[in-house]
Amino acid sequence: MSAANSPVYDHTIGFQSNQGRGFNNPVDLALNSRGILYVLNRGGPETPVRLPYKRVTICTADEEYLGEFGTGGTGNGEFWWPSSLAFDSAGRLYIVDEALQRVSIYDAEGGYLDHWGEGGSRDGQLNRPSSIAFDQDDNLYLADSLNHRVQKFTKEGRFLGKWGEPGDGPGQFNMPWGIALASDGTVYVADWRNDRIQKFTISGEFLGQFGESGDGEGQLSRPAGLAVDSTGRVYVADWGNERVQIFGPAGDFLASLRGDSAPSRWAQDYFNANPDEARARAESNLEPDLGVGVATRSERRREESANIEKLFWGPTSVRLDGQGHIYVVDSLRHRVQIYRWAD
Repeated sequence: MSAANSPVYDHTIGFQSNQGRGFNNPVDLALNSRGILYVLNRGGPETPVRLPYKRVTICTADEEYLGEFGTGGTGNGEFWWPSSLAFDSAGRLYIVDEALQRVSIYDAEGGYLDHWGEGGSRDGQLNRPSSIAFDQDDNLYLADSLNHRVQKFTKEGRFLGKWGEPGDGPGQFNMPWGIALASDGTVYVADWRNDRIQKFTISGEFLGQFGESGDGEGQLSRPAGLAVDSTGRVYVADWGNERVQIFGPAGDFLASLRGDSAPSRWAQDYFNANPDEARARAESNLEPDLGVGVATRSERRREESANIEKLFWGPTSVRLDGQGHIYVVDSLRHRVQIYRWAD
């Protein structure tokens, strides 16, 4: 892909903060109809002091902090292993929780409304649900990870259908994670342990697949969240390879992003208020030469991501705003990197 048609880095939102203006192990985000960002903070491990870190941060792409809601726990409206969130057409926010085996519903201000779901393997039951997405009729599609299937529900939680079974053949899954719907209704599923993306109709008919295990262009290692734009381009958080890859509608490789972050405005405000830390940062080598000796390309990428600050480290989710912006949730760096199309 030529540079003129490649995504370019725009800016970064956030930095590490246990509460308030910042993120703590963000895993997903959703944009409401007004373009407001709701960033889901997983904030583990699950110790009493860390439970308040599990929350949703509300902000704008211009880094205006609007508030937060939620806390860790097992009660109504609380989180344990929150993993994905999405808005319905009425502006209600749905959050799925792997550990609590449920989908919780909130209003736009974060007020708890209801929840549904229970653990198990029968129709409508859940086992580590990981990702959700709505279709144009407000039906909710859910990646039911340890049941190795996709389930379809009404937004009230009434079971409508399912597809998938354990395996590595067409239409089979090994711990599916991300799920996204294209404008034509095609359902894309990140088949996590099979290192591929599968395509289905809204009724679960297998349409095709792309990707294979590896660390080269177009190859995948534990793909997590994904998104599809209006042209049919597919964006995949290639978690195991510490990158985001972009594919054409037919699964042809288009581009790869490794991360280009500069300090966010929130981070810069922090450094302005803490000059000693700002000085230590200025004196640090933020792009160290790691030398040679790393056995594989994927191992080298992991070392680079852990040591080179601008790069993605644990990208878990990709979201789009319909205006050409690409939001990458950078979990281990506690931030969101934003790209845009240059064309």
